[in-house]
Amino acid sequence: MTFILSLETSTPICSIAIHQNGFLLGEKSLDVPGAHSEKLMGMIKALLHECNLIIEQINAIAVSEGPGSYTGLRIGVSVAKGLAFARDIQLISVSTLKALSYGAKFQKEYKGLIVAMLDARRMEVYREVFDQDLQSVRKLDSEIIDETSFLDLLDTGKVYFVGDAVDKVSKVLAHPNAVFLNLKMSADYVGTLAYSMFERGEFADLAYFVPNYLKEFKALQSKKNPLLI
Repeated sequence: MTFILSLETSTPICSIAIHQNGFLLGEKSLDVPGAHSEKLMGMIKALLHECNLIIEQINAIAVSEGPGSYTGLRIGVSVAKGLAFARDIQLISVSTLKALSYGAKFQKEYKGLIVAMLDARRMEVYREVFDQDLQSVRKLDSEIIDETSFLDLLDTGKVYFVGDAVDKVSKVLAHPNAVFLNLKMSADYVGTLAYSMFERGEFADLAYFVPNYLKEFKALQSKKNPLLI
């Protein structure tokens, strides 16, 4: 019997899930400001109680590795590593964009390429393209979106776009083969992929694992004179 607790904090949605042998036992999600820093630990405690489990029964902690929100990823990974270290259990890192693609593919069985995207502000997105077997066919990168984006893919057949950047991208791409999906990120997808990784022994190095921010975080420097009030 394998129980996996999964955390997904790469987007504004704070989501957690517990799976038993790859099947969802329970899930909680909050889409409110501050949920990652203020609610995450309480959500974990509540979900364990609802699933009639204690933390000692959890065999692995899975966490969405990014890309995504710098603050959200940092909080999620810190909590996951803390729980894994304290309980001496395995840590599993799951690609955020692959988890999104899994959600798109297995909810509706879409036939075609899947472009998973997360908003990177303005017209930039973090994106990765997956085929029907969830194999990456265009590696993870950031990209400025314009009306010519993904034309080489769109001209060959249906392409399904998923993620929190869909709204802004759909206003730019006008192609008959572009299908924009309304699918929110969920720890359910992370946990399902994590179970397969658990069976294959694909674990993260607890000491050295860090989130995939894709870009270095840069704090904005105030333009005010620090000597003036």
